[in-house]
Amino acid sequence: MSLIPSRRRLLALPLLALCAAALPSFSIAQAAWPARPIRIVVAYPPGGLSDNIARALADKLAVQLGTPVVVENRAGAGGSIGMDVVAKAAPDGYTIGFSSISPLVLNPHLGKLPFDPVRDIAPVASVMYSPVVLLATSAFEGKDFKDLLAAAKARPGSIRWSTSGLATVGHIVLEQVQNGAKVEITHIPYKGGGQQLTDALSGQFEVITTNLSGAVMPHILSGKLRPLAVGAPARVEALPQVPTFAELGFAPANLSSLFGVFAPGKTPEAVLTRLNTEINLALKTPELRKRLLGADNVPTGGSAAEFGRQIVQESDNNARIIKAAQIKVD
Repeated sequence: MSLIPSRRRLLALPLLALCAAALPSFSIAQAAWPARPIRIVVAYPPGGLSDNIARALADKLAVQLGTPVVVENRAGAGGSIGMDVVAKAAPDGYTIGFSSISPLVLNPHLGKLPFDPVRDIAPVASVMYSPVVLLATSAFEGKDFKDLLAAAKARPGSIRWSTSGLATVGHIVLEQVQNGAKVEITHIPYKGGGQQLTDALSGQFEVITTNLSGAVMPHILSGKLRPLAVGAPARVEALPQVPTFAELGFAPANLSSLFGVFAPGKTPEAVLTRLNTEINLALKTPELRKRLLGADNVPTGGSAAEFGRQIVQESDNNARIIKAAQIKVD
């Protein structure tokens, strides 16, 4: 048999090259994804709001992708421990993370992280935002946000404002209000929200910033905690009478906690695109929307690129705030 290509074979080569170029640019291994169970690393303890939502999302993705999706809680260091697990996982789409964006937009400006938030983490899709609410306790006798600022101006340092910790979203809101109103407010940072809420109910300080949740709403409805403002893109459906910080003239303080799904930094683009598509489909299901809205959180979704832009913008804003306020975490 001759080893010299025939004229017909030579003419066919360019056509084969064109066909090959038109094929999707992912490997056979990627095309078969997912071929085994997927792990979602939740950067918070079991039983909380984010854990419950992550598990509901995992159930939806398991059905849509036709493979088990298991949840693993890796809490600590404001979400950085869980995100570090994701950053160091194999970039094959079988380990993804669920977290707020705080480990990427707050923690890097406060100290050295064990991973690079830009190089080692790939945003996949935003899932929800959790409104931040400013609540008055029984220790505050004023009626509204205007009264709060008036008291802070009349008696500098007399208003005690509690947050769930240094450099949390609630702390950033406080710093923005102080800066905008030119008042002095005493910051009372806690290490988490459990004891903070208990102390709020006993009037240990005047006001508290926390995420709106099922644990907080009953105390608002009973009148034990009185909402003065919310951090959200629009008024919250559960509290339509409560203005946003933006409406009150404090747009830089109008912050909420944005949560989403992340993957290791070098995860193939085809896998990231598939994950983004499936997450957006899950967020449109009545069951998941009911779970989110029932917990006073708002479904988001959208492209990975838009999620990435939100992260970059908030990181830049936080860097300026943290530097100006000289926030430090020991």
